[in-house]
Amino acid sequence: MIRDQQMLEQLLATIRDFVTNELRPNEHIVEESEAIPEQIVQQMRDMGLFGLTIPEEYGGLGLTMEEEVLVALELGHTSAAFRSLIGTNNGIGSSGIIIDGTEEQKQKYLPRYASGEIIGSFCLTEPDSGSDAAALKTSAIKEGDYYVLNGTKRFITNAPRAATFTVMARTNPEIKGAAGISAFLVEAGTPGLSLGKMDKKMGQKGSYTCDVIFDNCRVHQDQLIGGVEGVGFKTAMKVLDKGRLHIGAYSVGMAERMLDDALNYAIERKQFGQPIANFQLIQAMLADSKAEIYAAKCMVLDAARRRDEGESIITEASCAKMFATEMCGRVADRCLQIHGGAGYISEYAIERFYRDVRLFRLYEGTTQIQQLIIARDMIKAATA
Repeated sequence: MIRDQQMLEQLLATIRDFVTNELRPNEHIVEESEAIPEQIVQQMRDMGLFGLTIPEEYGGLGLTMEEEVLVALELGHTSAAFRSLIGTNNGIGSSGIIIDGTEEQKQKYLPRYASGEIIGSFCLTEPDSGSDAAALKTSAIKEGDYYVLNGTKRFITNAPRAATFTVMARTNPEIKGAAGISAFLVEAGTPGLSLGKMDKKMGQKGSYTCDVIFDNCRVHQDQLIGGVEGVGFKTAMKVLDKGRLHIGAYSVGMAERMLDDALNYAIERKQFGQPIANFQLIQAMLADSKAEIYAAKCMVLDAARRRDEGESIITEASCAKMFATEMCGRVADRCLQIHGGAGYISEYAIERFYRDVRLFRLYEGTTQIQQLIIARDMIKAATA
């Protein structure tokens, strides 16, 4: 943990400078080539961005949740592909091992995640199991010292780059719900593991997803996360709570970027002999966006601080994720409207961001799943 204000400010200033001077000038290259330039990837490694949240004893910076949120706010001011590249190592790709892994598993993988030597990914979603994660069908049948995995995972972020896959699989077919699910760490190149073709997405060019297929894939029992069966779904939910705050914060950062661009455009663009920023209907869209960004930022920071203090923040994480991602979509729509016809042209970043931010309301649990989590927790508390 940093927990040192001067060090934190220095880190944030360094990331802010990197975003402004290195990442933003390369946004169009990533969009057109659908790839992040290798020199930028190496800069990210050198800056320690792949290990922001990994504990210091394993080579990372060990950021607290609040500190991670502040970093995500800064990274939100540029293309989503850059955050996606480092996101799994700092989130769902490593969190399962950090939270529930054995010491041997931590020593083997976490330093390599932290340095950016390898990329991790998280395999939960399936063709017939998305929001209903407990209904997953991928199986892991014990045979001696090995488990044999069969099944397909879908929309897996960073899978084409990944060296490891945190895989949720059903080890007990007699238990239909979450209790029969275990978590495995499967290395790329393991016989029986293959990848589907890369998905062609609406937005977020330069971030990669694809299917991950297991066909009689034999995994040694040492790769069972934590060495215990039946806790995989609980591991996944712990990972997602943290990820929801991160996505909420990132949504706030991206909304800030879009609003900055729209404000500057409104000041420079003239109609009827004056800047369109003088028109009250434009001002209303600017003001609504500013207020919603402020509200979302307060929610995310509050939930992050509560988590750092050891509170259970299941409800708060869902509230923050739901509100921040929905807010980001509304801000994107207003900012494109402020740009007018120019906003529909790829010359302006808002055209790209408008497509990119749509995903935020889907992954790490859809808005509708967040609504169910929040309401069920409310009912549980009221009837306890």
